[in-house]
Amino acid sequence: MRVPVVVATSLLAGACIGAPSPVPPVAATPITPPAPRPMLPPPPQLVAPDRFGLSGALRQGGLTLGHAPEGTTGLTLDGTAVAIAPDGRFVIAFDRDAAAQAVLIAALADGATLTATLPIAPGAWRIERLPTLRKVPVPGGEFARVRGGELAQIVAARARGGDAEGWRQRFIWPATGRISGLFGAQRIYAGEPGSYHGGVDVAKPEGAPVVAPADGVVTLAADPPFTLEGRLLILDHGHGVTSAFLHLSRIDVAVGQTVRQGAPIGRVGRTGRATGPHLHWAMTWNGARIDPMLVAGAMPG
Repeated sequence: MRVPVVVATSLLAGACIGAPSPVPPVAATPITPPAPRPMLPPPPQLVAPDRFGLSGALRQGGLTLGHAPEGTTGLTLDGTAVAIAPDGRFVIAFDRDAAAQAVLIAALADGATLTATLPIAPGAWRIERLPTLRKVPVPGGEFARVRGGELAQIVAARARGGDAEGWRQRFIWPATGRISGLFGAQRIYAGEPGSYHGGVDVAKPEGAPVVAPADGVVTLAADPPFTLEGRLLILDHGHGVTSAFLHLSRIDVAVGQTVRQGAPIGRVGRTGRATGPHLHWAMTWNGARIDPMLVAGAMPG
């Protein structure tokens, strides 16, 4: 019989088939994780001015106190850094020729910013037009040489920062009497603007006492007198606020001395370029000229 032989042959053929060849492993391709997205700061938030607790004159020549929002680490006004006290209080001011708007920005600890646009009211300055008169030229020669040194001392005195806290106080008048010259007043000579009046003049007899309008530190006591300002005294009230007292007949304090509000600091005079005895009181904040009448209020009496 042939059937068994066929089966045996088939089984033998199956036994002769070899095991499959091993497949080489495929090399793993490393996977690079995607780069983390950069952390963007939160978008700036536009807020109302009252978020900064402002109190004071939002106008040309005005001075304003405020309180920084919680978490503020930096403050700027139109790009200029504003000092912040440990309790969050600050002071800002607006020059006689300030623009119609100012931008106050607080940088917060979480990277966010708060931005307030402040409307600045225009000042009502006394402008006198003299179409037939020419502006008096600035003297040269020896005056120019001396004047340069005087101006450098004034700039340095106003730039000195200190720990004075007078900027927080309600300012008082350093002398009381008839106001004979207004801040911001200006003459136009044949179409050419002259320098505007940078302070308030108070007409007083020579020798009348002058007192500190707020706490401060003496940063300049010009004696011998300067060519224009005469005997000049500058007080630093802190946080960029300064007072200057011109044409004094006598200065009763020294540079570096701390004075308290109401303390005597000098006497009214007519030194420098002055037509009669009076006190010229000028104020600045970080170089911006401000109106003492807006800071101290109406003249008493």
